[in-house]
Amino acid sequence: MYNTDIPTRAELPTSAQLLRSTAIAIVAAAGILVTIVLPAEYAIDPTGIGRALKLTSMGEIKTQLANEAERDRLKDQQTPPSSAPATPAPDQRSSLFGSVLAGLFVSHAQAGERIVIAQAPASRTDETIITLKPTEGVEYKLMMKQGAKVDFTWAAKGGAVNYDMHGTPAGGGKEKSYKNGRGSAGEQGVLTAESDGAHGWFWRNRGSTDVTITLKTTGAYVEIKRII
Repeated sequence: MYNTDIPTRAELPTSAQLLRSTAIAIVAAAGILVTIVLPAEYAIDPTGIGRALKLTSMGEIKTQLANEAERDRLKDQQTPPSSAPATPAPDQRSSLFGSVLAGLFVSHAQAGERIVIAQAPASRTDETIITLKPTEGVEYKLMMKQGAKVDFTWAAKGGAVNYDMHGTPAGGGKEKSYKNGRGSAGEQGVLTAESDGAHGWFWRNRGSTDVTITLKTTGAYVEIKRII
Protein backbone atom coordinates (compact mmCIF):
# COMPACT_ATOMS: atom_id res chain seq x y z
CA MET A 1 0.00 0.00 0.00
CA TYR A 2 1.40 3.38 -1.04
CA ASN A 3 0.93 6.49 1.03
CA THR A 4 1.42 9.97 -0.31
CA ASP A 5 4.87 11.32 0.34
CA ILE A 6 5.23 13.97 2.99
CA PRO A 7 5.83 17.29 1.19
CA THR A 8 9.28 18.72 1.47
CA ARG A 9 9.93 22.10 3.09
CA ALA A 10 10.38 23.61 -0.37
CA GLU A 11 6.88 22.46 -1.39
CA LEU A 12 5.17 24.01 1.63
CA PRO A 13 3.73 27.55 1.24
CA THR A 14 5.91 30.28 2.59
CA SER A 15 4.84 32.72 5.32
CA ALA A 16 4.46 35.43 2.69
CA GLN A 17 2.17 33.21 0.61
CA LEU A 18 0.04 32.40 3.64
CA LEU A 19 -0.24 36.07 4.57
CA ARG A 20 -1.17 36.96 0.99
CA SER A 21 -3.89 34.26 0.90
CA THR A 22 -5.24 35.45 4.25
CA ALA A 23 -5.31 39.05 3.04
CA ILE A 24 -7.17 38.05 -0.13
CA ALA A 25 -9.74 36.12 1.93
CA ILE A 26 -10.27 39.10 4.25
CA VAL A 27 -10.74 41.50 1.33
CA ALA A 28 -13.19 39.12 -0.36
CA ALA A 29 -15.17 38.71 2.85
CA ALA A 30 -15.26 42.48 3.38
CA GLY A 31 -16.44 42.97 -0.19
CA ILE A 32 -19.30 40.49 0.27
CA LEU A 33 -20.23 42.15 3.57
CA VAL A 34 -20.35 45.68 2.08
CA THR A 35 -21.99 44.86 -1.26
CA ILE A 36 -24.42 42.08 -0.30
CA VAL A 37 -24.93 41.47 3.43
CA LEU A 38 -25.26 45.08 4.68
CA PRO A 39 -27.66 46.22 1.88
CA ALA A 40 -29.83 43.08 2.07
CA GLU A 41 -30.06 42.93 5.88
CA TYR A 42 -29.71 46.52 7.12
CA ALA A 43 -30.31 48.76 4.04
CA ILE A 44 -26.74 50.09 4.38
CA ASP A 45 -25.32 50.53 0.88
CA PRO A 46 -22.16 52.69 0.81
CA THR A 47 -21.12 51.50 -2.66
CA GLY A 48 -24.48 51.64 -4.47
CA ILE A 49 -24.06 48.07 -5.70
CA GLY A 50 -26.81 46.84 -3.37
CA ARG A 51 -29.29 49.27 -4.92
CA ALA A 52 -28.30 48.12 -8.42
CA LEU A 53 -28.88 44.50 -7.38
CA LYS A 54 -32.19 45.46 -5.68
CA LEU A 55 -30.85 44.24 -2.33
CA THR A 56 -31.13 47.58 -0.52
CA SER A 57 -34.92 47.74 -0.89
CA MET A 58 -35.06 44.28 0.67
CA GLY A 59 -33.04 45.56 3.62
CA GLU A 60 -35.28 48.62 3.99
CA ILE A 61 -38.36 46.42 4.16
CA LYS A 62 -36.70 44.12 6.71
CA THR A 63 -35.72 47.11 8.84
CA GLN A 64 -39.21 48.54 8.57
CA LEU A 65 -40.82 45.27 9.63
CA ALA A 66 -38.38 44.88 12.53
CA ASN A 67 -39.23 48.39 13.76
CA GLU A 68 -42.94 47.62 13.55
CA ALA A 69 -42.50 44.38 15.51
CA GLU A 70 -40.54 46.21 18.22
CA ARG A 71 -43.23 48.92 18.49
CA ASP A 72 -45.91 46.25 18.79
CA ARG A 73 -43.91 44.46 21.50
CA LEU A 74 -43.48 47.66 23.52
CA LYS A 75 -47.14 48.53 23.08
CA ASP A 76 -48.18 45.10 24.35
CA GLN A 77 -45.96 45.53 27.41
CA GLN A 78 -47.54 48.90 28.23
CA THR A 79 -51.14 47.65 27.85
CA PRO A 80 -52.63 46.73 31.27
CA PRO A 81 -54.16 43.25 31.53
CA SER A 82 -57.93 43.07 31.15
CA SER A 83 -60.25 40.99 33.29
CA ALA A 84 -62.15 39.88 30.20
CA PRO A 85 -60.55 37.32 27.92
CA ALA A 86 -58.80 39.13 25.12
CA THR A 87 -59.07 38.15 21.51
CA PRO A 88 -55.60 37.38 20.08
CA ALA A 89 -54.46 40.28 17.92
CA PRO A 90 -53.77 39.32 14.31
CA ASP A 91 -50.53 40.22 12.62
CA GLN A 92 -50.46 43.94 11.77
CA ARG A 93 -49.41 43.45 8.16
CA SER A 94 -51.60 40.46 7.38
CA SER A 95 -54.76 42.18 8.62
CA LEU A 96 -53.89 45.79 7.93
CA PHE A 97 -56.88 46.41 5.74
CA GLY A 98 -59.37 44.76 8.07
CA SER A 99 -58.19 46.69 11.13
CA VAL A 100 -58.25 50.06 9.36
CA LEU A 101 -61.62 49.76 7.65
CA ALA A 102 -63.46 47.42 10.02
CA GLY A 103 -67.07 48.49 10.40
CA LEU A 104 -67.11 50.51 7.18
CA PHE A 105 -67.83 47.65 4.82
CA VAL A 106 -68.99 44.05 5.29
CA SER A 107 -70.48 41.56 2.87
CA HIS A 108 -71.82 38.06 3.48
CA ALA A 109 -70.73 35.02 1.48
CA GLN A 110 -72.03 31.48 1.64
CA ALA A 111 -68.88 30.34 3.41
CA GLY A 112 -69.28 33.00 6.12
CA GLU A 113 -68.61 36.70 6.73
CA ARG A 114 -65.86 38.32 4.69
CA ILE A 115 -64.40 41.86 4.75
CA VAL A 116 -64.33 43.67 1.42
CA ILE A 117 -63.48 47.21 0.35
CA ALA A 118 -66.38 49.58 -0.06
CA GLN A 119 -66.68 51.41 -3.33
CA ALA A 120 -64.25 54.30 -3.24
CA PRO A 121 -65.50 57.78 -4.16
CA ALA A 122 -64.99 58.86 -7.74
CA SER A 123 -62.29 61.25 -6.53
CA ARG A 124 -61.02 62.80 -3.33
CA THR A 125 -58.06 65.02 -2.57
CA ASP A 126 -55.82 65.20 0.49
CA GLU A 127 -52.69 67.09 1.46
CA THR A 128 -50.60 65.45 4.17
CA ILE A 129 -47.61 67.09 5.86
CA ILE A 130 -45.08 64.86 7.63
CA THR A 131 -41.97 65.83 9.60
CA LEU A 132 -39.19 63.26 9.96
CA LYS A 133 -36.37 63.57 12.46
CA PRO A 134 -32.94 62.13 11.55
CA THR A 135 -33.13 58.29 11.14
CA GLU A 136 -36.92 58.40 11.62
CA GLY A 137 -39.22 56.49 9.26
CA VAL A 138 -42.95 56.77 8.55
CA GLU A 139 -45.49 54.97 6.37
CA TYR A 140 -48.73 56.30 4.87
CA LYS A 141 -51.19 54.13 2.95
CA LEU A 142 -54.27 54.73 0.77
CA MET A 143 -57.13 52.22 0.97
CA MET A 144 -57.88 51.37 -2.66
CA LYS A 145 -59.79 48.96 -4.88
CA GLN A 146 -57.89 46.91 -7.44
CA GLY A 147 -57.27 48.97 -10.56
CA ALA A 148 -57.98 52.30 -8.83
CA LYS A 149 -55.63 55.15 -9.71
CA VAL A 150 -54.34 58.05 -7.65
CA ASP A 151 -52.35 61.02 -8.92
CA PHE A 152 -49.70 61.90 -6.37
CA THR A 153 -46.84 64.27 -5.75
CA TRP A 154 -44.59 64.50 -2.71
CA ALA A 155 -41.68 66.79 -1.96
CA ALA A 156 -39.11 66.75 0.84
CA LYS A 157 -38.03 70.09 2.29
CA GLY A 158 -34.86 70.37 4.35
CA GLY A 159 -33.13 67.33 2.91
CA ALA A 160 -33.53 64.13 0.91
CA VAL A 161 -35.15 60.85 1.97
CA ASN A 162 -35.19 57.18 1.05
CA TYR A 163 -38.57 55.84 0.00
CA ASP A 164 -40.44 52.71 -1.05
CA MET A 165 -43.81 52.91 -2.81
CA HIS A 166 -45.60 49.59 -2.34
CA GLY A 167 -48.93 47.86 -1.78
CA THR A 168 -50.28 45.32 0.72
CA PRO A 169 -53.17 43.07 -0.42
CA ALA A 170 -56.32 43.06 1.71
CA GLY A 171 -56.39 40.08 4.06
CA GLY A 172 -52.63 39.59 3.90
CA GLY A 173 -50.22 38.37 1.28
CA LYS A 174 -46.89 39.38 -0.19
CA GLU A 175 -46.21 43.08 -0.48
CA LYS A 176 -45.61 44.47 -3.95
CA SER A 177 -42.94 47.15 -4.32
CA TYR A 178 -43.83 49.57 -7.12
CA LYS A 179 -40.86 51.92 -6.93
CA ASN A 180 -38.13 52.89 -4.48
CA GLY A 181 -35.20 55.26 -4.27
CA ARG A 182 -32.51 56.77 -2.08
CA GLY A 183 -31.66 60.41 -1.49
CA SER A 184 -34.76 61.68 -3.26
CA ALA A 185 -36.18 65.19 -2.84
CA GLY A 186 -39.56 64.26 -4.30
CA GLU A 187 -41.56 62.20 -6.78
CA GLN A 188 -44.76 62.51 -8.76
CA GLY A 189 -46.83 60.17 -10.88
CA VAL A 190 -49.79 57.80 -10.77
CA LEU A 191 -50.22 55.04 -8.18
CA THR A 192 -52.26 52.12 -9.55
CA ALA A 193 -53.48 49.52 -7.06
CA GLU A 194 -52.63 46.00 -8.22
CA SER A 195 -54.99 44.51 -5.63
CA ASP A 196 -57.65 45.49 -3.12
CA GLY A 197 -55.77 46.75 -0.08
CA ALA A 198 -53.46 49.42 1.26
CA HIS A 199 -51.06 51.19 -1.09
CA GLY A 200 -48.65 54.01 -0.36
CA TRP A 201 -45.19 55.05 0.77
CA PHE A 202 -42.57 54.41 3.40
CA TRP A 203 -40.06 57.23 3.91
CA ARG A 204 -36.82 57.24 5.92
CA ASN A 205 -34.76 60.33 6.78
CA ARG A 206 -31.11 59.28 6.66
CA GLY A 207 -29.86 62.85 6.99
CA SER A 208 -28.75 64.79 10.05
CA THR A 209 -31.55 67.42 10.07
CA ASP A 210 -35.35 67.35 10.18
CA VAL A 211 -37.10 66.87 6.83
CA THR A 212 -40.70 67.91 6.06
CA ILE A 213 -42.57 65.90 3.42
CA THR A 214 -45.67 67.31 1.74
CA LEU A 215 -47.79 64.59 0.10
CA LYS A 216 -50.67 65.51 -2.23
CA THR A 217 -53.05 62.80 -3.47
CA THR A 218 -56.05 62.94 -5.79
CA GLY A 219 -58.00 59.90 -6.97
CA ALA A 220 -60.21 56.95 -6.11
CA TYR A 221 -59.40 55.86 -2.57
CA VAL A 222 -61.39 55.39 0.62
CA GLU A 223 -59.00 56.80 3.20
CA ILE A 224 -55.40 57.86 3.79
CA LYS A 225 -53.91 56.44 6.97
CA ARG A 226 -50.62 56.59 8.85
CA ILE A 227 -49.48 53.02 9.50
CA ILE A 228 -46.25 53.56 11.44
